[in-house]
Amino acid sequence: MTYIEELFSLEGKVAIVTGAARGNGKAIAEAFRAAHAAVVAVDILDTPDTLRIPECEYYKCDLTADEQLVELVGHVADKYGRIDVLVNNAGVSYGQEFENYSKEKWDLTYKVNLRAPFLLSQLVAEEMKRNSSGSIINITSLNSELAFPDNPAYVTTKGALKQLTKATAYDLGKYGIRANNIAPGYMLTSMTKNSWNDPVKREERKNRTLLGRWGKSSDLAGAAVFLASDASSFVTGQDLFVDGGWSIKGI
Repeated sequence: MTYIEELFSLEGKVAIVTGAARGNGKAIAEAFRAAHAAVVAVDILDTPDTLRIPECEYYKCDLTADEQLVELVGHVADKYGRIDVLVNNAGVSYGQEFENYSKEKWDLTYKVNLRAPFLLSQLVAEEMKRNSSGSIINITSLNSELAFPDNPAYVTTKGALKQLTKATAYDLGKYGIRANNIAPGYMLTSMTKNSWNDPVKREERKNRTLLGRWGKSSDLAGAAVFLASDASSFVTGQDLFVDGGWSIKGI
């Protein structure tokens, strides 16, 4: 194994990735497997065999059901004997104008985007403490810093998740557990397909970046492996924007 391979290797590590049936979560799970981690891909959706990542365990879970979160962490700990990495990637987004935004959409967005990451982090931390190490990676968004229109629940929960990460890093650092954010920019996923299919919006969003293109889910692979690996062993409480430069673009 070369120096670089060893530095970024996840061999011997066990990772949980939520929202891993497609899009950003699937790309992160694929990257972890390529780096030799044992990966448990969690999603509420079924994944057809033809779309499954080889040698990756799939686990169906409703993240809004507390008892299922307990069962998930218990299953992984019992089967693999340890948990080294948690990626809270699963998220929902329901667009609706502020004045008429429904309580139901607000509550569901909160439960998936913020409450579930908190509860999973609590549960996983108990397992990570046993090894005095661990990496919790929360997938936030450009919206953790910048407001987009007609989606107050998404903007709010992503901003709160950013701060939850910092609180997690502060409180769990004494156990050797790190927590960091990856903040994707405008990525081409099922969540953004309507904007992609609109030629005007597609061009507008492309032009907001410094690199002149939309992001791809695979663009998150390097950042995720870095934060999960020992290469980032002294990195915690940080925001890593993978946005093509959108968040720092001025005039």
